[in-house]
Order: sequence, then C-alpha cells, then structure tokens
Amino acid sequence: MEQMKQMSVADRPKRFKVKPVISAGGIVPVEFKVVVRPVKVSDTFATKSGITLYKPIETKDQEQASTMEGDLVAISPLAFTYEEWPAGFDKPAVGERVIFARYAGATAIGDDGEELRIMNDKDIMAVRRSAE
Repeated sequence: MEQMKQMSVADRPKRFKVKPVISAGGIVPVEFKVVVRPVKVSDTFATKSGITLYKPIETKDQEQASTMEGDLVAISPLAFTYEEWPAGFDKPAVGERVIFARYAGATAIGDDGEELRIMNDKDIMAVRRSAE
C-alpha cells in the first residue's frame, strides 16, 4: 500500500478567507448570526416654540423596546452566504445602519457596557444607505 502523504496546516485549502472580527462589545457571532447595536432613543424633545421637554420614563422605555434601527457591529463568516446576490448589490457590512424586525434576536450586554442584539441574518430587513 502506498503511504499517504500528510498535509501540513499550511497546505490545506482555505474555505473561508474571512477572519472573525471581535467587536467593540467582545461578542463574536457564530453560524448565521449578526450583532447589532440598537440606536439609543433620545430622552428629550423640542416643541415648535423651541422649548425642550423631557419624555416620561414609560414613553422612553416603550420607544427603546420598539427600536428597529441599529448599527451592524459584527457579522459571522457564514452570514449572508446562503443566497446568490444580484449583480450591483452589496451585502451588508460592519458599520452600516440596518433596519431589523422589532423583537428580533436576544439582548446581550457587551464588554463596553452597551446593549447589543444578537440575531439571525434573515431578521435584517434593509440597509440604510445614502443615495450616490
């Protein structure tokens, strides 16, 4: 029998060229997950006459719970790979503002103390990009 030549780690073909990126919160998503930092709701609002008023705590909590917009913090290497993307359209990238399903994902606190949401890539409905 022929002896099989053993391959070193350097000789193996690389399937994924994407390295996992550790986000500011220290959370690395796996499988088809992404990490989103929801947009914080302002606790004040200005009237037409220019007076600044504070929102009641209950109102602020309701608005924060229904936040559907945030910044993409981290993407797993497998996210957004199950479909073929049409020519001329880019996949969402880290740092972009995304719109997601209202109660999507799980809430986690990152190392920096910020609230993050870990969700499936399918829960992202749109990417907010400026017109070019």
